[in-house]
Amino acid sequence: MLDETLPRRAPAPIYVCDAAQPRRREAALEDIATGLRRWRLPMALARLDIRNRYRGSVLGPFWLTLSTAVMVVGLGLLYSSLFKMELSQYLPFIAVSLIIWNLISQVVGDACTSLTSAEGIIRQMPLPFSVHVLRSVFRNVLTAAHSLPLILVVFLVCGTMPGPEVVLILPGLVLVAVNAFFLSLFLGMVCARFRDIAQIVASVMQLAFFMSPVLWKPELLEDRAKWLPLNPFYTVMETVRGPLVEGGVSAIVWTSAILYTLLTGAVALAFFIRFRGRIAFWV
Repeated sequence: MLDETLPRRAPAPIYVCDAAQPRRREAALEDIATGLRRWRLPMALARLDIRNRYRGSVLGPFWLTLSTAVMVVGLGLLYSSLFKMELSQYLPFIAVSLIIWNLISQVVGDACTSLTSAEGIIRQMPLPFSVHVLRSVFRNVLTAAHSLPLILVVFLVCGTMPGPEVVLILPGLVLVAVNAFFLSLFLGMVCARFRDIAQIVASVMQLAFFMSPVLWKPELLEDRAKWLPLNPFYTVMETVRGPLVEGGVSAIVWTSAILYTLLTGAVALAFFIRFRGRIAFWV
């Protein structure tokens, strides 16, 4: 029997929420920080996704490498004749361009489903939302990495190798990674709320492929090439491609790429801070 003479203590609250101070910013930043600290989890999930996607396949992800190699050879032969360029100069350009563009295109495409594809996990497990975003980014980075040896093969065949400025590829890859994360975070939320946005994004990417210097070189625009830094796809792609095939990157391109990265991060963080609590209801 309980001794009624002892003072009774009120049960400790299980969860405390102050509606006047929801602390959205702290929760959003902690979500991202926790996801980055647990990077091994999204990496393992990304490898599992790739393994399941190519289960039963002979070459696995290298099918993408093979298809990219065929496109590089076919488009290189065709467009080098159309643009009156030496094949040995044009082939490294289009090889690097296609591999980087494929990475950007796949990241943007998967960004639209980075959260909705994890609906079951989001509804059942208290994982940070950034884990699902990193999972999408890692999956596409690992897939694109299978095509990297193709660049070396093309350089060796054409007899051209990058100079000391190749070290500038490292900050370029950092910009690509940061843009991929924040873009996946932003599009994942927007497409979870409005499912039609994914179709609009697909149409925009098709137009961006032809409007960006992927198949054609920027100097073909002559005087109008000065407007290319207004194209965010070009500036981000050029920070990686320039050190490899063009001997470096201009200051205006670096400035534009950094500004676009900061803008993308600011918009993604603003949306994530404001609507993070609604994601579980949107997916």
